[in-house]
Amino acid sequence: MISADNLKSGDKIPSERELSERLNVGRSSVREALRALELLGLIETRRGEGTFIRDFRGNQLVQLLGTFILQDEKAKLDVIETKNLIEMDFLRLVLNRADENRLFTLKSLVEDEQLNDDQFFYQLVEMADNYLFSRIWLILKDYYNSLNLRKVEYNRNSYFMLIEALIEKDEKKTLAAYRQLRNLSILTDKY
Repeated sequence: MISADNLKSGDKIPSERELSERLNVGRSSVREALRALELLGLIETRRGEGTFIRDFRGNQLVQLLGTFILQDEKAKLDVIETKNLIEMDFLRLVLNRADENRLFTLKSLVEDEQLNDDQFFYQLVEMADNYLFSRIWLILKDYYNSLNLRKVEYNRNSYFMLIEALIEKDEKKTLAAYRQLRNLSILTDKY
């Protein structure tokens, strides 16, 4: 229904009565389902206004699911590896799509120490201009952050090397700079 109605975060969802009719279920069932979604933080009810879809990013549900789903070490390693592979793929898109001015702006934000690692890569995801990559990366990033791994402090020079390689539009240098930033000696040139 969310897809069919093209609903997004912040949009109002149909009333209980309308949902009941459209889904061909009782209003009490709809009410219980809405209550469960609200408890999960996926929707919010505003008195006198209606019920609205909330932005799932930053939602505690991701951390909660991560606690139950990502128990074994293999699953954790898979999340880390997949996040890294997605980041390398959207860097390839940035090479082809990014406006040089945006890269210089990103460089000055790094110089001014205004970005953490997630913010830095979010800027690059935006430059890749691929909505699906963006959504996948945001979910993987949230899972990754929910793993409570030891936080790595990245060297600003590694960010500068990555930006410079992107400005030069050099894929080999870009991926090498990324691997150095993430300390990924195991990911070979085929990635």
